[in-house]
Amino acid sequence: MNLLTYLMHLASSGAVAYYTASQIRDSKTRPIVLKGLHLSEAGSVGFLSALSERAASEGDTWLAEKLEKHALDETKHSQIFAHALKQIDKNLIDSETKTASKSQSKQGRSPLFAAYYEGYSKEQLSPAMITWDVFMASTYIMELDAGKDYMRMANVLPDDERYNRNLKLGMLSIAKDETGHAAYLYEAMMRRMPAKQVENLVDEWRTRKVQAIFKVIDYVLQDTDKIEAA
Repeated sequence: MNLLTYLMHLASSGAVAYYTASQIRDSKTRPIVLKGLHLSEAGSVGFLSALSERAASEGDTWLAEKLEKHALDETKHSQIFAHALKQIDKNLIDSETKTASKSQSKQGRSPLFAAYYEGYSKEQLSPAMITWDVFMASTYIMELDAGKDYMRMANVLPDDERYNRNLKLGMLSIAKDETGHAAYLYEAMMRRMPAKQVENLVDEWRTRKVQAIFKVIDYVLQDTDKIEAA
């Protein structure tokens, strides 16, 4: 990673950390954040399960087992957020949960993912077609960052009542899982390719993540300007 990208990474990470922390800390915006996290975690289960089956069919038992556990973890994470949402609103929208569970990948769900995977078609990102190096490197970056993001969000939650304490503990456990996912994905890359190739792939997807965040920030700022102008 060159110096400019590294500095942009620090700046974008700081911006994301500030935004997510403020949104989860505010009781008014917290349900929106929890709902988005719930759908995101639930939506990746089918994708990971399909990849696990693919790895098994290719004879990579180790990877198949890791992916199966990853899918189970994502299911657990979605349930943690669903429970938190039910504490706020007993009428959790089941239709949206079902829609998320049918989704086969995280890609394309938001402007961030669209920018992150720019240049790749929906078919190329499907469980049957995505190359292992693209999946492993791109998901490694996302899981590594997610572990840090969940940790930050958990740490800003107040401890003034049982609900907040339980949510904090849940998010801390999710942070630990996400960090573990990043670790197995990195090991998976090291098992398949030389260290230098792994380094180059990680740099490529880190750069993509940084650029994607700035694109989303720019999009949001332009949209805000249009609303104010109107």
